[in-house]
Amino acid sequence: MARPEQVLLLEPQHELKFRGPFSDVVTTTLKLSNPTDRNVCFKVKTTAPRRYCVRPNSGIIDAGTSINVSVMLQPFEYDPNEKSKHKFMVQSMLAPPDMIDMEGVWKEAKPDELMDSKLRCVFELPAENDKTHDMDSNKVMSSGLLKSESSTLSMRSMSSTLDDGEVKKVMEECKRLQMEAQRLREENKQIREDDGLRMRKSNMMSSQHSSMAVKEEGLSVRGMALIVLFFVVGVIVGKLVL
Repeated sequence: MARPEQVLLLEPQHELKFRGPFSDVVTTTLKLSNPTDRNVCFKVKTTAPRRYCVRPNSGIIDAGTSINVSVMLQPFEYDPNEKSKHKFMVQSMLAPPDMIDMEGVWKEAKPDELMDSKLRCVFELPAENDKTHDMDSNKVMSSGLLKSESSTLSMRSMSSTLDDGEVKKVMEECKRLQMEAQRLREENKQIREDDGLRMRKSNMMSSQHSSMAVKEEGLSVRGMALIVLFFVVGVIVGKLVL
């Protein structure tokens, strides 16, 4: 039995083009649109899984919406005489109304419920005057995607399955955590200022105590000198009288 026709609209439809140089990660985008009034499950597969990083590689596209899939080609030594045999397949199926476990739905899917579209990969080298610009653009795009893979891309896959209310709750929770972090930073700053003030007061009291001790020592020395002086004067006066 022939499989049903693909309901998703792919852009591009038949080829994924990657523009070199290929000494760094090269990224291209595959847009999947769902023009139907039903939610659609999708998977993106490749014949060379070790050569590509795909985010997101599966998920749900709500009715009347679209999603951008980032396909990242890993660095390799390019041979212009060698034609690429890499291919991608976008597999899809209509999501059941009461779907809970997406993996379970894929496992139980019948062959006549699955739809697929195939794309081949094309490698291109830019002209000499475009190499520098394309290299910088690819580095910025690929590094941004790879660094935010654990946060931004996970949020995208979540947003495809969460409704607006749940997304709003997540955003409010993030905002609350940011405010809490700011409050803790201000408290820490205030604690450091209080500690510095206490240290200054302690140093001032120590210096005052030292100066008082010096003054007392000076007074005691003067007293002893006066006593000796009076004793000497008394001895001299006594001899004169005798």
